[in-house]
Amino acid sequence: MKIKITFIIALLFIGFTTNAQTKVGTVDSELILSKMPQLKTVQNRLKNYGAKLDSVNGIKIKAYDDKVKIYNDGAKTFAEPIKKTKLAELSSLNKDIAKFRQNAAKMMQLRREEFLRPLYKKIGDLVTEVAKENGYSQILTLTGNEFAYIDEKFDITKLVLVKLGIKE
Repeated sequence: MKIKITFIIALLFIGFTTNAQTKVGTVDSELILSKMPQLKTVQNRLKNYGAKLDSVNGIKIKAYDDKVKIYNDGAKTFAEPIKKTKLAELSSLNKDIAKFRQNAAKMMQLRREEFLRPLYKKIGDLVTEVAKENGYSQILTLTGNEFAYIDEKFDITKLVLVKLGIKE
């Protein structure tokens, strides 16, 4: 009797585990992104945006340098209150430049994300399509994840590249 119950439980367990198995795949979305022709457009747009920010930064630095030169040229002849005012002005300009640089870095990151969002959406839609066509229940990205072992036969990166019309 004990053997029959153990046998029935074992059969039920095997039945549940075979039904619970899923097909998991991986995709290297960064590789796909790097091969998309639209990435060059994004890079050019970012380069142009960065050039505009650099131009504004250059104007700020030029104004600062001009004021430093004026201060250095007249420092010996300025009265003490004028020296303090000019030093405070230089300090304020210096802080303004530093703050602009911090904000520019943040603005570049935001702009990058904004420009790349449509490309990642396209990749995501195609990954979903390929996963459904091939019966995958889960697709994991390779970038940012740690894996002990992954069988390469489940990587759908090449299938997504084919869908995009990109040859390796």
